Amino acid sequence: MKLTKSLLVGAGLTALPTLALAQDAAPGFDEIGPYIMTTLLFCMAGFLVFFMAAGFAMLEGGLVRSKNVTMQMTKNIALFSIAAIMYWLVGFNTMYPGDFNGYFVIGGQTVLDAVGVSAADAALDYASVGSDFFFQLVFVAATASIVSGAVAERIKLWPFLIFVIVLTGFMYPISGSWQWGGGWLSEAGFSDFAGSTVVHSVGGWAALAGVIVLGPRLGKYKDGKVNPMPGSNLALATLGTFILWLGWFGFNGGSQLAMGTVGDVSDVSRIFANTNMAAAAGAVTALILTQVLYKKPDLTMVLNGALAGLVSITAEPLAPTLFGSLWIGAVGGIIVVLSIPMLDKFKLDDVVGAIPVHLFAGIWGTIAVIFYNSDASLGTQLMGIIAYGVFTFVASLIVWFILKAVMGIRVSEEDEINGLDMAELGMEAYPEFSKG
Repeated sequence: MKLTKSLLVGAGLTALPTLALAQDAAPGFDEIGPYIMTTLLFCMAGFLVFFMAAGFAMLEGGLVRSKNVTMQMTKNIALFSIAAIMYWLVGFNTMYPGDFNGYFVIGGQTVLDAVGVSAADAALDYASVGSDFFFQLVFVAATASIVSGAVAERIKLWPFLIFVIVLTGFMYPISGSWQWGGGWLSEAGFSDFAGSTVVHSVGGWAALAGVIVLGPRLGKYKDGKVNPMPGSNLALATLGTFILWLGWFGFNGGSQLAMGTVGDVSDVSRIFANTNMAAAAGAVTALILTQVLYKKPDLTMVLNGALAGLVSITAEPLAPTLFGSLWIGAVGGIIVVLSIPMLDKFKLDDVVGAIPVHLFAGIWGTIAVIFYNSDASLGTQLMGIIAYGVFTFVASLIVWFILKAVMGIRVSEEDEINGLDMAELGMEAYPEFSKG
């Protein structure tokens, strides 16, 4: 059986409680019930996390200028599709290689259970291979989506997609195996329930490297001033945020990795409630803080505040109380409001705020684990944060620099001014508007 996150977070897979309905069930129901229910959890949670791909696309489409919207849509559907293929080809079995001691083992192709697999041949102590593979796959696609928004409006399509191949097929699975695949960080006691570091910080580090190598958009920083470049559609960005919020219930709830007992199902519902509370607190905190700092609320900050709250609670969405989730998410909202202007001071042009949301709030969420998980220590959490940061940032820098040297990663000044939709794709998202 593949070593999976359930063994690392302590999720039990005991038999279902005896119910009146179970008396009429076929023999062996107590044994196959947990397998069926956990497989169902993975499928349902996977559907929700898959829908986050639409959330990222809508958020990015709303926060970029109209001349670059088609490019963002193309990048998002392409990156998910590439992630699906690469995770099948090498990623899944690299991330979950079975019992091993070390840093990584490059795996082979994923093989599903046989058609109509019998109970005797199924992994009754866990779930179907197909459901496990699909649930893990949608996580890696989310990591690539984080990079897409940060490097928007000036990157070429094909170099970006080549980076996605490396990120989803190798970088993310290798580092993911350290924690969720039973690797050295898991053995050391590092704790990351649903991926504040394993998923979100990894995407944030990769995005930061890309932003540094690319440089800022033309005209963003001029004469010592930061020139705002408003997005094309804040309604679309808001829709994307709500879709991401919805998908996060699958992201965190599915990471319980078991639904075969009363305790498991109750824990999933607890995770839902805590996840929602953290998002709400992040949004409200950003709303109030922007009113105080800028005399008017800033919608884009509120949207990112909600997302930062979600990222913050992702490392430990089960153990905290509702109040605990509230203050953890609220700190995430503060981080976003304060760190987005800080990036501008360093002339790091992150178009959608992906680095503050996913990297900075991801680091915070990973540290916050120690307040509610007695098995976690600050030293071990910091060790994990540093390990993921060094590996992902350095590896990403290397890949970005190679792509820059070999084929170039940034469009010409003329193409950037005219917009990537026409320069890279030859089609516009809003052709009637541009000709209006």
